[in-house]
Amino acid sequence: MSDVFDVISTIGVVPVIAIDSVEHAVPLADALLAGGLGVAEITFRTEAAADVMARLRDQRPELLLGAGTVLSPDQVKRAMDAGAAFALAPGFDPAVVAAAEAAGLPFAPGIMTPSDISLATARGCRLMKFFPATPAGGPSMLKNINAPFAHLRAKYIPTGGVTLDTMSEWLSLPEIAAVGGTWIAKPEDMRAGDWQAIEAKARAAVARAKELRG
Repeated sequence: MSDVFDVISTIGVVPVIAIDSVEHAVPLADALLAGGLGVAEITFRTEAAADVMARLRDQRPELLLGAGTVLSPDQVKRAMDAGAAFALAPGFDPAVVAAAEAAGLPFAPGIMTPSDISLATARGCRLMKFFPATPAGGPSMLKNINAPFAHLRAKYIPTGGVTLDTMSEWLSLPEIAAVGGTWIAKPEDMRAGDWQAIEAKARAAVARAKELRG
């Protein structure tokens, strides 16, 4: 894995964020940083995503910035141009993996089945997003589908249905690099300008990760 993913593994939690407004970018970053969380995955689920990343690159360079929901080679380029240091996707697309590799962008494709893992590891991927983590069967499911690939020392970021209360179930597994936290910065909190709520959730997530990982 890349140095960027090593940093993410040390942190233990990545907030997964769908942000509607560029004007919310800096207040969001400040809330996360105040809560001790120095990483963010800005998903391409909104039209504002690339502009949000560019603003964070320029105004909050201390935040480790990632792009999420990267579904095409064009989005790989847009993520790089906007300053993303890493990228993730909900599924495995060999064209996107190839584009990220060619661009030198650390990339984690999404997996949900042994076939997905087989395809991703064959392309050299050693960090993958397990999505949707809870609906797909939770920690037990991931532990079992990863078993035939354990010798490859792959790592995973489960995302989708993970909560503060279930973090311990995931982070206790040796194959988990970090959890994806969609609960940390919800769209409704950003629209309401409730940055204190986001800061509090970020702080609680960081504290839980440190508690679990020592």
